[in-house]
Amino acid sequence: MRRYSFILLVAAVGCAFSSSARAQKFLPKAIKFEGVPEYSTQELLAATGIRKGEVLGYAEMNGYSQKLLSTGVFATVAFKFDGVDLTFSLTPSPDLYPVRLDNLPLTPGPDLDAKLRAMLPLYHGKVPSDGGLADDVRDALAKLLAEQGIAATVIATTGADMDTHKVNAVVYSISSPPVSIGAVKTAGVSPELASPVENAVNEIATLSFDTANSADNLRRAVEQVYHDRGYAAVKVQAVRAGAPAVTADAIRVPFAIDVDAGRVYKLAAIHLPDGAPMTQEEIARIVADRPGAPPEGVRIRTVWFALSGRYKAQGRLECKIVPHPQFDDAAATVSYNVDVDPGPVYHLGLVKFDNVSDELRTALLHNWQMMPGDVFDETYVSQFIYKAQQQDPGLRQKLAGVKVSFDARADQQAHTVNLVIRLSR
Repeated sequence: MRRYSFILLVAAVGCAFSSSARAQKFLPKAIKFEGVPEYSTQELLAATGIRKGEVLGYAEMNGYSQKLLSTGVFATVAFKFDGVDLTFSLTPSPDLYPVRLDNLPLTPGPDLDAKLRAMLPLYHGKVPSDGGLADDVRDALAKLLAEQGIAATVIATTGADMDTHKVNAVVYSISSPPVSIGAVKTAGVSPELASPVENAVNEIATLSFDTANSADNLRRAVEQVYHDRGYAAVKVQAVRAGAPAVTADAIRVPFAIDVDAGRVYKLAAIHLPDGAPMTQEEIARIVADRPGAPPEGVRIRTVWFALSGRYKAQGRLECKIVPHPQFDDAAATVSYNVDVDPGPVYHLGLVKFDNVSDELRTALLHNWQMMPGDVFDETYVSQFIYKAQQQDPGLRQKLAGVKVSFDARADQQAHTVNLVIRLSR
């Protein structure tokens, strides 16, 4: 039996074949794939479109290789036919990124992944930054929306880390029509809190719809209304409810909120971990009831805010404050055991005053006391302009009517912060 053997490395090495070899047709006994164990043979066959029992020649084998390469999932594709088996050798691309939904009214998770995978065999949750499978996922998402009666233009863009600017996701969003939070139905809200709950919901509803965060934003907003009024054990559930309302100019995603308020609890105690930069006396002053003081729940929330500020003043920008409520139903009181993960200490990398004259920049730097290498004190930054104006009458005159914004970019690897202070009128 005469045996034929030829190899093609697509986009890597070109091989020459005689016209007779290129013209011949073969029926492989088996089709195999090597180098990418995360993809099954069935998935790869489906991606190429090779049919069982198909007679193949050089052109067809080359075409199927190019089809795999064009997905962007593989860095190189090669094929080898030894007269019996056709073997594709694949190298996975190192540049694949997780998929993130921006404002699509779909639910991320296993069910959506299964639908995409049924449509796109090579989809395993990651796509190239552009073209190939990234475009195929975009089209598949648009199709899934259309099946729900939502005609929308879906686009794919790259998301990047704010500090390193390196691509870390491919983001799918609807560019038109705009997507917003639609009607929000509430259940379990007491009449006396109906108005503040409505105000909190309406404030969140002014934001654009966000696939990952809109439900949590609504839940937290309503929880805060109740927490501020002493309902420390309130349970709030916010979920999408029903199909989006689609018009020519908007997609409005409806929600339902259910509230189990529980009862009002009075504060018994707040227990901080050893070494926390706040004393019990300071806590007592914050939570003390006095004429004109805000509700107790607001005062408790002020403790968490103040404690976080103390840690951030120490350069601990990533600190996490986690209060654990302990309820005494018999006494109708709540105590909080507070866990703190302070995180690493950040230091100032550089400071720059932008959009100012050389004279004003010199005056500002003369008053600036936090030097590169010093612990980054977030509170110092927020109070700098005010304090500088109080200490320097000339500077106060120059800054009259000036608006100030801060851009602090933290490097999570080096634990430094580069600070740009912008002034504008």
